[in-house]
Amino acid sequence: DPTKIEGSQVEAGTGYFKTSWDKNEIKPEMGKVNLQKEDEGVAWGALYWQYFEDLDKITTHKTPLKLNKKLFLEQASASGPVIVPITKKTKLKLGDKVIVRIVLKVDRRMEYVHMKDMRASGFEPLNVFSKYRYQDGLGYYESTKDAATNFFMSVLPKGTYVFEYPLRVTHKGDFSNGITTIQCMYAPEFTSHSEGVRLKVK
Repeated sequence: DPTKIEGSQVEAGTGYFKTSWDKNEIKPEMGKVNLQKEDEGVAWGALYWQYFEDLDKITTHKTPLKLNKKLFLEQASASGPVIVPITKKTKLKLGDKVIVRIVLKVDRRMEYVHMKDMRASGFEPLNVFSKYRYQDGLGYYESTKDAATNFFMSVLPKGTYVFEYPLRVTHKGDFSNGITTIQCMYAPEFTSHSEGVRLKVK
C-alpha cells in the first residue's frame, strides 16, 4: 500500500507513485513484489526498478541478443601486424592502435536494430566518416560520434556477426571504456549490453 510508505505521494486518477531507498537499505528480497487488487473492475500498471552503477562494473546481460566486446592491441611483428587481447596487465601508451571487436549473436530475425558502442575519452576513432557498410551478408550504417560509434541495421538475420573498427590512444589516464548496447527499436523488450571495461594509459 503506497499510502503506508513514508514520503510517497500518490497521483490522483492514475495511482502513480515513486519512492527511493538509500543503498544501505536495499535488500535482495525487495526484488520480489506481490500485487493484490481488492476492488472490482479492470486495472493496469507497471513496475520499474532503477539504479546507478559505474560503467566498468556492469556485467553482461544475455537475451536473444548476445554481445561480447573485446579490445585488442595491434603490434608489429616480422610477419606483419598482429593483435593481442588487452588485459589488466596490458600497458597502453600514447599512439597505440587499439582494435575494437564486437561479436553479436542473434537467435531470430529482427528489424530496425540499433547498436551503440561507447568509447573511452582517451581514444579517438580512425574511421571518422559515417557510411553504409556490407559484410557477411549484413548491411548496416556505421555512424561515428564524439563518445560512441553507432550501428543501424534495418534487417538483422539470425546468426553471428563480427564488427571491428580501430582506435588511436591519444591521452594518458584511467578511463572507463563504457559498454556496448543493442536494442530493437520497434520491440524495445529485445535489448542487451556487454560488460564494462576499464583501461589505463601511462
